[in-house]
Amino acid sequence: MAPGNIVIVGGGLAGATAARTLRAEGYGGPVILLAGERHHPYVRPPLSKEYLLARAGDDALPVVPADWYADNAVDLRLGTPVTGIDPAARTVAFGDGRTLDYAALLLATGARPRRLPLPGSDLAGVSTFRTVDDCRRLRAGLAGGGRNVVMIGSGWIGMELAAAAAAYGNSVTLLGLEQVPLGAAIGRELGGFFRSLHEANGVGFRLPASAAGINGQSGRVTGVVTDAGEVLPADLVIIAVGVVPEVSLAGAAGIALHNGILTDAALRTSAPGIFAAGDAANALHPFTGEHHRSEHWANALNGGKVAAKSMLGQDAVMDAVPYFYTDQFDVSMEYSGFPALAAGAPTIRGSLEGKEFLAFWQRDGRVVAGMSVNWPRSGRPQKFIKQLISERTAVSSQELADPDIPLDRLLPAA
Repeated sequence: MAPGNIVIVGGGLAGATAARTLRAEGYGGPVILLAGERHHPYVRPPLSKEYLLARAGDDALPVVPADWYADNAVDLRLGTPVTGIDPAARTVAFGDGRTLDYAALLLATGARPRRLPLPGSDLAGVSTFRTVDDCRRLRAGLAGGGRNVVMIGSGWIGMELAAAAAAYGNSVTLLGLEQVPLGAAIGRELGGFFRSLHEANGVGFRLPASAAGINGQSGRVTGVVTDAGEVLPADLVIIAVGVVPEVSLAGAAGIALHNGILTDAALRTSAPGIFAAGDAANALHPFTGEHHRSEHWANALNGGKVAAKSMLGQDAVMDAVPYFYTDQFDVSMEYSGFPALAAGAPTIRGSLEGKEFLAFWQRDGRVVAGMSVNWPRSGRPQKFIKQLISERTAVSSQELADPDIPLDRLLPAA
C-alpha cells in the first residue's frame, strides 16, 4: 500500500477491530478512526441482552479499553461524522468544509433502524433501538416494572427486547407480520418454540398483525392501534423492524451498491483504495459464490480483521462461517451457517420440550446451518457445526439426529 493515512469511517466493532488489527499486523503509519457517536467504540449484542437487564456494566461494552487508542497512536475522533467522499482525490470531507486525505479508506458505517411512517410515532415513549443511549433510556423505562409495553417486530431484536421487558415485570405484547415469530429466520417449528417460551413467561402475541397507528395524550403514548382495530394499552412502544445499511456516503461517491456496499471477498469496493466491512457491507462469500450481508457481531469482528489485512495488501478473504447468538429467558442459543440456504424443516437432535437440542439444516445432503439451544458447550457443538459446513461434509439426517453419535465423528477422518 502507498504510504499515507488509513482512514476508517465508523466507530463500531468493525472499525475498531480494523484499527486494532492494523497495529497487530505491524502497520506503523497514521490510522484515523472517525466515529459519528460520542462514545468510544462498543459492541452491540449486550445492549439487547445482559446490559439491558443490568446484569453487565459499562465495562462489557468497549471493543478495547479507552486508553488503547492513544497508547497505540490511533487518532480516534469522536462525534465526527463524514459528509462526503471523493474517490478521485482520495479525500473525505466534513461538515465544516475540511477534508482529510487517505491512502486507504474503510467504510464501516453500520446501519440505522428502519422506521415506520405511523401516525403518533413521534410521541414520547415511542422509540427505536440501536445505540447505547437507546438502551439506557429503555432500561430506565423498563426497570421499575408494571408498565404496558408494545413491541413492534418479531425478529431477533424484537424478541430479545420483549424478553427483557417481561423479565423486569412489565406486561408485554408483541406484534409481527409473520405467522410465528422468527419464522423467516428459522422456520415455523423453531419459531413456535420461541413463541411458547415467551408465552410461558407472560408475553402476549398478535400474529400476523401490524400497527395502524399510535395513540397518545398530552404528547405521550397511550396505546397502539392494530390493523384489526384492536387498541393495545401502551406506556412504552419499541419499533424493532430491522435496520437499513448506511450507504449514503458510498452511494453519493458512485460506489456500487446492492443491499449494502458491494465488495469482493477481500472486502474491496468498486472504488480503488476503498473497502467496506460490517453491517453496511454486502460481501462475496467464497463458500456460496454469492453476496451476503450480515448484521451480526461475528461478521463485524471478522470483517474488521479481513479489511485491515486486505488494506495492507495481504491475501485475506471473508470466508468465516457466519455466526450469531441470542439469550432469551432461560434459553441460550447459538447459530452458525447461512440462513439463505437453510430452507425447509431442520433435523432435531435432543428435545424441544426439554429446551436442550441441536437443529441442522441441510442442502444436497450437506449441513448449511446449525443451531444449538442450551447444549453443553463442553461438547463444542458450534465448532463442529462450523466444520461440517466449511468442509461440506456429506452426512445423513439420521446421523445428525442420533444423540449417540458425537458430532466430531461425523467429520471426515483427518
